[in-house]
Parts: sequence; C-alpha cells; structure tokens
Amino acid sequence: MSRPLDLVLLLALPASGKSEVRTYLASLSGDEALNGFHLGTTVQLDDYPYVHMMRRIAEELRARGHDGIFFRSSDEPMQETRDWGTLIELVNEDFEDLRNQPVLEPVSAASWLFDRMDAARAKVGAVPKLNTLDRHTRAALANAVEADARQLLDDKKTEMQRGRDLNGKTIVIEFARGGPHGATPPLPDPLGYQYSLARLSDAILERASILYIWVSPEESRRKNEARAKPGREGDASILHHGVPIRVMMEDYGTDDMAHLIETSDRPNTVCVRTRAKSHYLPVARFDNRADKTSFIREDRSRWKPADVQAIHDGLKEAFTRLASTPR
Repeated sequence: MSRPLDLVLLLALPASGKSEVRTYLASLSGDEALNGFHLGTTVQLDDYPYVHMMRRIAEELRARGHDGIFFRSSDEPMQETRDWGTLIELVNEDFEDLRNQPVLEPVSAASWLFDRMDAARAKVGAVPKLNTLDRHTRAALANAVEADARQLLDDKKTEMQRGRDLNGKTIVIEFARGGPHGATPPLPDPLGYQYSLARLSDAILERASILYIWVSPEESRRKNEARAKPGREGDASILHHGVPIRVMMEDYGTDDMAHLIETSDRPNTVCVRTRAKSHYLPVARFDNRADKTSFIREDRSRWKPADVQAIHDGLKEAFTRLASTPR
C-alpha cells in the first residue's frame, strides 16, 4: 500500500483549475486516492476565504466613508502588496491550529478575524489598521461582516475536526500568486511564488510538495471570465468566484513557477530559501493548457468518460512524480 503525501501545495493562476482538481480528487474512493494518487483523506486550507473577507471589509468601510484598508475599490488590486504575506501568515496559523487543535469559541467571529488580520500584517511589516478604527466604526464593521466571518470560522473548525488526527491524511494548501502582465522573473518581493513560499513556516515546508496547475495567463483570464457568477454563489464560492480584470492583469498577468523550477539546482524541485534554510520541494505540473477541468463544474451526472479519463491520467502521473522525487 502506498504511503500518502503529507502536504501538497496546490498552486496556479486564478481559474486554472485548482478547485476543480480538488473536487475531482474528492470524488475518488479512499483506496483509489491512496494507491493511484498517493493521497490520504484530505484536509483543506486555502487563502481565498481571507481575500474574500478583505474585500468584504473594504466594501463596508468604503460604504461608511472610510478608506478600505485592503482595497480602494472592488475592481482594484491590493493597496498594500505586503498583504500577500499577510495571507500566508494566516495560512501558517491555520496549519498550526490543525496540529494543536485550540478551542475557538469567540463571541464575535468578526472581531476574532480582525485581530488575526492585524497580527498577520504586523508579522510582514505592514501597518495593522483594523484595531485603529474608532470604536463606533469597528463595531459597525464587525456587525456588517459577522455572518461572513462566522462562516469562515465554522469552515475552519470543520477542517480542524477533519484534521484532529492527521496520521495517514494529506493536507492540501491552495493559493495563487503572480505579477504584472509583461513582468520578467524573478519577480520582486512581495510578488510571486518565490516570496510567498518563503513566508510559509518551516513546519509546512519540511513536508510540502507542489502540484502546479499549468495554464497560460491568457487562458487563466478566459476561464476566470467564464466561471464568474455574481453574489454569494459567485464571489464567496470556490468554483464560481471571479477576479476583476485589472487584478488579473496587474497581479496575475504572469507568474514565476516556471522560473523557480528551471533555476532550482535539483531536478523536479523548487528550492525555497528562508530563515537561513533551503527547502527542496518536489514539484510536478499538471498540464491544463488544453482545458481538462472545466467540466467538473457541471453536475457529476454530466461528466463524460473521456473527460474523466483525461484528468485522471494527468493527475495520476503528476502525483506519482511527486511521490517518487527525493526531498
């Protein structure tokens, strides 16, 4: 019987097929996932819910005549680019909570989240601003986003419960990074995978492999437009949220994964140098440049056998490569 991969970083440009890959893998039987894909029961972490909350917070602040802190408008990139690191620090905390299983029962999920965001910002050298709001504004903001924050907390607790015993399980951490259209790697900090990977904790990096879903920036933009739906079914969902076109061009117009693979001094790895250590993460690319994943968004009864076989074979090959690459 195969030994499951401990931790997989599921990385790609937006709309490349990351969430669809997760959905397909969840459809496999336990034996098939383990023996064909080297995966145990998965526990999922993702920084997108925090991006969604940053946008919700910004929207409510702007509606009250305040600076949005995270975003100036609904269709612009982050105001503070170091918030790419803020997101990673929140993921680091989620990972530690999986391992340590703290009791999380805050009276206000929004206030709990505000404090976490400010603490994560401080770690990356950005100014914590939510706790500088006047009491009335902070209370009104907390009330406005409480339902969204509570859902985030409940989802986090669900994954913590699933990860109460991590033995034989595979942790999957998903995020997307990139840089401006036309930029040439290496991308400057805090952009790109090079920066964000280096902010991951050593506890993550020591056990991580990378599955990269490979599409072109142009295909990423096309699929992003095709999948987007308005409202909670869209922006807050995994399969149907859309990224504004300006953000797609300025934050995800290119990425640096190919550069990191090509410049690593060990084959089939990405070298992450951080905190005076070098971590060599096994890496495999699932080639989705010819779309193999969009059908997953349809009802499973409509999946065609040929489409299922294509994604199955491509993913199986990629995960086999990860499992066979020495660290």
